[in-house]
Amino acid sequence: MIRVLLVDDQPLIRSGFRALLDLEDDIEVVAEAGDGAAGVDLARRHLPDIALVDIQMPVVDGIEATRRIAADPALAGVHVVILTNYGLDEHVFDALRAGAAGFLVKDIVPEDLLHAVRVAARGDALLAPSITRKLIHRYVAQPLTPAAGAALSQLTNRERETVALVARGLSNDEIAARLVISPMTAKTHVNRAMTKLRARDRAQLVVLAYESGLVVPGGP
Repeated sequence: MIRVLLVDDQPLIRSGFRALLDLEDDIEVVAEAGDGAAGVDLARRHLPDIALVDIQMPVVDGIEATRRIAADPALAGVHVVILTNYGLDEHVFDALRAGAAGFLVKDIVPEDLLHAVRVAARGDALLAPSITRKLIHRYVAQPLTPAAGAALSQLTNRERETVALVARGLSNDEIAARLVISPMTAKTHVNRAMTKLRARDRAQLVVLAYESGLVVPGGP
């Protein structure tokens, strides 16, 4: 059972998401919060698998709530998925750095929301295509980060290849096919890279890959 926490200051949004999610046999909404501070408290109380968190809220916003969840070792199993509007893409990079596992836009169709919850619960990075394009354009305009490049020096060549493919959006099965290895071996490379780079999840591997220049927008 995938346990979900809803954090949004709009009751109508929360009730709509709850009604949809609770219809699924493998998904359960365990709690709701109207601001980020309450959301963090409920995350500690219920230990959900997924926290769907609005990016703009009173008291504590979604970015700070994400940062607090990511910094708490007791909440290491909580995957934060940020809910955003198309006009808020300037916050995407900050929330990924804070520890968000991905982003969804609020006008997502029901089938895609359900798929997204299941993908995030598996620990895969989740970025809506429109958000991904804006994120890559943001990286084009910013300088490379030497610290990120130094961090990647810890990786083996195969682990670097794997991280680059994660940053391109490939799943473990797709990485396995590309590198002619088993899916379990691909998963092992991803997990070792996350451990060495102290990345919370695949989304942070994407950030590091672009920051270091391992992956260049538009490159091969």
